[in-house]
Amino acid sequence: MAHDGVPAAAGTGPRDGTPPGVPRHVACVMDGNGRWAARRSLPRTEGHRAAETTVIDVIEAARTSGVRWLSLYAFSTENWNRPPSEVDFLMRLVRGVVRKHAPLLLARGVRCRFLGVTDDRVPRELARDFDDLTTLTEANRGMTLTVAFDHGGRRDIVEAARSLIRGGARPDEVTEQSFAAHLPYPDTPDVDLVIRTSGEQRISNFMLWQVAYAEWVFPQVLWPDFRAAHFAECLHTYQRRDRRFGGVPSQPNGAPR
Repeated sequence: MAHDGVPAAAGTGPRDGTPPGVPRHVACVMDGNGRWAARRSLPRTEGHRAAETTVIDVIEAARTSGVRWLSLYAFSTENWNRPPSEVDFLMRLVRGVVRKHAPLLLARGVRCRFLGVTDDRVPRELARDFDDLTTLTEANRGMTLTVAFDHGGRRDIVEAARSLIRGGARPDEVTEQSFAAHLPYPDTPDVDLVIRTSGEQRISNFMLWQVAYAEWVFPQVLWPDFRAAHFAECLHTYQRRDRRFGGVPSQPNGAPR
């Protein structure tokens, strides 16, 4: 992971089969379900239901584009503050989506992981389905899909700090690299591109450590209307960015300007 101020996994490249110019790790903040429903005078739950199609479309778009790591922000630690009826609906909806699409994900070579899932309020049956899908797809070597569910970036950082303390690390031994090794799934590369739909421009406590050097794109389209063509547009926007990581732009021959 990151150390000495520059992400070790920054940028793109063929190291794990990522095509040139394609972000190695894309993360999506799936925003706008409620507004999508409100514009149609529908309950908020219908916006969540409509989002299922987008999730599958984006997974396929990322996989066929050559993205090797895709992370989706499905449920945050703050989302527990929503009305209990909406939270209960989301739990049941996500369980249905996981069970329905498990065969497709397996067939497509997608390795699935779930980031979070530590709160006792997560239904036991849903947590078991997450574990089953993780086990089912763990041998896949295509794209890695990480679903952030009951996730909070600050909580991950606090837990990593506690882990270091429990391990007896001395202050002068702690580096960015050693700290990152105590985060969940430490093999996950830093995020190259974050897509947040609906036009909102907030981090929302999402993978705070991993997005330190990410490029951000904020398409106006609401998540239930987001499709493969929109995903491709975001990739094109990313490709036009000049990623300097705190340095200066370089000439094509590598000489600094």
